[in-house]
Amino acid sequence: MKSNRIRRHNRIRAKIKGTSDRPRLSVFRSLKHIEAQLIDDRAQKTILGMKDLKIKKGTKTDHASGLGEAIAKEILAKGYKKIVFDRGGYQYHGRIKALAEALRKGGVEF
Repeated sequence: MKSNRIRRHNRIRAKIKGTSDRPRLSVFRSLKHIEAQLIDDRAQKTILGMKDLKIKKGTKTDHASGLGEAIAKEILAKGYKKIVFDRGGYQYHGRIKALAEALRKGGVEF
């Protein structure tokens, strides 16, 4: 039996695609950590991937914000300004929202 999040994720993935001009930022959230990958779906390549393992202090939401700021710098350094945000079937709330707001604050558009 598939969980509701997996069903939502599959339904969303059928609709959104990342291109070489506008790659997809896929987010995975576990109970302890959060990670994000920048993916070009047409070439089936992962451009960039980061986890919150280097951030030691603060709450899990602080870790998500720190990851958002760090990955925003890397995305801009790679030459991308616009992305497609794939929240992975998670609600836009808490750590996912903190990551997205930090990305926007860092200058990435989606």
